[in-house]
Amino acid sequence: MPHASVSTLPRALVLPRFSMPDWLSGRPELLLAPALLLTVLAAWEATVSGGVVNRHLFPAPSSIAGSLTDGLSSGAFLQHAAITLTQASIGFGIAVSAGILMAALIAEFRTVERVVYPYLIAIQTMPKIALAPLFIIWFGFGMPSKIVVATIISFFPVLVNTIAGLKNTDQGRLDVLRSLGASRWSCFALAKLPGALPYVFSGVSVAVVFSLTGTIVGEFVGATGGLGFLILQANARMDIPQVFAILVVLGGIGVLAYGTLQAIRARLLFWAPRQELTRT
Repeated sequence: MPHASVSTLPRALVLPRFSMPDWLSGRPELLLAPALLLTVLAAWEATVSGGVVNRHLFPAPSSIAGSLTDGLSSGAFLQHAAITLTQASIGFGIAVSAGILMAALIAEFRTVERVVYPYLIAIQTMPKIALAPLFIIWFGFGMPSKIVVATIISFFPVLVNTIAGLKNTDQGRLDVLRSLGASRWSCFALAKLPGALPYVFSGVSVAVVFSLTGTIVGEFVGATGGLGFLILQANARMDIPQVFAILVVLGGIGVLAYGTLQAIRARLLFWAPRQELTRT
């Protein structure tokens, strides 16, 4: 008896063909990333509920979610997050401005590079957590000390990436501008700085995360508010679910800040090759 083809089978026996939505086609990570997160959370919850680990030391995701809900509904997380974000934003802005300015001076003037750059590297190699207590003594427990820590930690990525971008300018563009009689400033503004923007954004993308880290470090050493201050208080009470909840808030802020910069980068640097837009 010959095999029946799909077309001759009864319609009820023919399995429906699954087709991905257009927005998901070619982007499997949009489905795989949430699936991975849910799998990890389910395994985590089962491990804690089964008594494999001590729930007082490593709380279950359900406990963390409850603490997160309480902190957000009471407004405590939002109030202290505003303090941390303000300090991190100011430190980030100062670091970006100073980093680009110093990188331009180092890239354009060999004397500045030989005199200043070694000291900047020496400062970068110092552990910032060791400098934080000094800043608390010099600037007090208020906002200035946290801004200084955030600035110092996020300054170096902007500096190094901007220097690399300025020194990798297309020589052909510079030769054309110089043949037309362009000044040093014109060469910098028309060729070097635009060509360095992908590198600048790479440094800025790292610096925005570092500024948040620096602010938390400063709040750990001494503060009267902020998410780092909340973590210390929760840790003193052995409220581990709240510690994890605050870490979730910090992670969300960091991802949002990084994603915003990446969106701005893709919008402004539409002319840059794709591999430069994804450089980290």
